[in-house]
Amino acid sequence: MTTQETAQPRTFADLFGSISDNIQRVIRGKRSVIDLVVLCLVSEGHLLVEDVPGVGKTSLAKALARSIDCNFGRVQFTPDLLPSDVVGITVWNRQSGQFEFRPGAVFCNILLGDEINRASPKTQSALLEAMAEGQVTVDNRSYPLGPPFMVIATQNPIEHEGTYPLPESQLDRFLMRVSVGYPDRNAEIDVLDTHGEGSTLEDISPVASTADVLGLINAVRTVHVAPSLKSYMVDLADATRRHPYLALGMSTRATLSLQRVTRARAAALGRNYVIPDDIKALAQPVLAHRLLVTPEAQLQGITSADAVADVVNQVPVPTGAMP
Repeated sequence: MTTQETAQPRTFADLFGSISDNIQRVIRGKRSVIDLVVLCLVSEGHLLVEDVPGVGKTSLAKALARSIDCNFGRVQFTPDLLPSDVVGITVWNRQSGQFEFRPGAVFCNILLGDEINRASPKTQSALLEAMAEGQVTVDNRSYPLGPPFMVIATQNPIEHEGTYPLPESQLDRFLMRVSVGYPDRNAEIDVLDTHGEGSTLEDISPVASTADVLGLINAVRTVHVAPSLKSYMVDLADATRRHPYLALGMSTRATLSLQRVTRARAAALGRNYVIPDDIKALAQPVLAHRLLVTPEAQLQGITSADAVADVVNQVPVPTGAMP
């Protein structure tokens, strides 16, 4: 497959839209979710897709990988999966008389970790260094992962049997958590028409190259964030740390992640600066999975998403002219 080319250079918004449009050919009626996935990619983040079986979590990850001309890897997480299956292993080569490193599935651009919460905590933790630092260490030797590198992990809700809850340290390394959800009536009828005789995954081809994605990533870094908006994000973080319903508030990594993805949203909408609406629109998918609700709040039926909404409503939005 070859990357589609156009006669003239595409803008950030054009290229972003082309990737989203391509994915939408496979995942019907979920444009808002698709846009979040692409935002996560160009923000150099990792994505956790949590939902019930059969709503397109795996297809979403595959469609993103097929929309970009890059390397794709997949790991089916099971209770007997070993860390070496993910990161790789050093083996003795009898012919050369030396130890050789055999890379694991993580050595790719986009890694699909299917049903990540079915693996043991030991195997889950094998991804921590790769997600945080873009490298893996095996036998005291570090091996870099070439950019772009993105982990898309899927999981079923933890109330399903045979699952292990992800630790807070790993949840904090996911830039976003999204839920695909069931399609509406018209979209599901469309799915029956388009997927009834086979998967449309085979019909889509790349619309962007690895170089295109790296260009989008570099463009995101140049988007301006006003000092007042940086203060606003810090105020949000402080409010979560003092919120009566939360036992664990936003980390500094969470604040940095929020800034990074709001820049990407601004660029996708054709702006070179962030506005408060960017922060408010992304607060839920970026923050909710990082926060830990107190036992007392859980008994009242309060979720971390409820706490995020409360914080966003309480913290004053900066006023004044935007640049």
